[in-house]
Amino acid sequence: MELVNYLVSNRIGYITLNRPEKKNALSFELVAELKATFKKAEEDELAKVIVLKANGDAFCAGADLAYLQQLQTNSLAENLEDSNHLKELFLQVYTLKKVVIAQVQGHALAGGCGLATVCDVVFSAPAANFGYTEVRIGFVPAIVMAFLIRKIGEGRAKFLLLSGEVINAHQALELGLINNVVPGENLVDAVNQFASMLVKNNSTQSMETVKKMIFEIQSLNLHDALSYASTKNAEARLTQDCKNGISAFLNKSRPSW
Repeated sequence: MELVNYLVSNRIGYITLNRPEKKNALSFELVAELKATFKKAEEDELAKVIVLKANGDAFCAGADLAYLQQLQTNSLAENLEDSNHLKELFLQVYTLKKVVIAQVQGHALAGGCGLATVCDVVFSAPAANFGYTEVRIGFVPAIVMAFLIRKIGEGRAKFLLLSGEVINAHQALELGLINNVVPGENLVDAVNQFASMLVKNNSTQSMETVKKMIFEIQSLNLHDALSYASTKNAEARLTQDCKNGISAFLNKSRPSW
C-alpha cells in the first residue's frame, strides 16, 4: 500500500496521507513519499492548487515514536541526516509555488501539527485537536518553531511550544494557527469550494508571486522590504496575466485563468 496517494480533479491536486493504521505517523518512508509527491504536484500542469488531507481518524499523530526510539542508538550525524529529512519537507511545503490547503479531519499533533502549520491555509473539523506535545516526552518541537513564530508570533508560539498543551480547533482558530473551523460533515465541501474559488478566480502567476513574497519579505528590514515590494509591483504590471486581468475588468468580463 502506498503511504501517500495523489489525485488531480478539476485542477486541484489532492495529496493524501495513507497510513491510517498508524494514525499517519511520520516515518522516514512517509516523509520521503510526501517530498516526492509534493514535487510531482508542483510540476504537474494539471494541478493549480494543492489539498493535503489524510485517510483515517487522525490527520497526523506526529513522528513515529518506534522509529525515533531506533534512532537513539545512531550517531549525532545519522540523527542530523534524519532531522534534515523532515526539515526539507516542511520547507518544501512552505515554499511550494502552489497554494497548499490542509484539510484536517482529525488530530494533528507534534510533527503532524507542524505539517499543518507549514500549509498556507488550514481548514479543520471541530473534533480535531492541535498541539506541539514534544516537551511532554523529553523531545523538542525544533523544526516547526521557525515557521510557527512567523505564523502566530513569539508570545503565542511560546505558550504552545513550552506547555505542550493540546488545544481544540476553536482555540487553534483564535490563536491564528488555523483559518477555518467547519462542521465535519461539511469539511470536504468547504475545502473543495475554497480551492475551486482559487482555481477559477485567481492568476496562477499572481498567487505564486504573493506566496514567494510573503516568504522573502519577512527576512528583510523595512527599507529593503519596501524596495523589494516596489520591484515586484513594477514587474507584475508587465506580466501577461496582469494585462489580461485589467483588460477583462475594464471590459466587464471574467479572465480565464
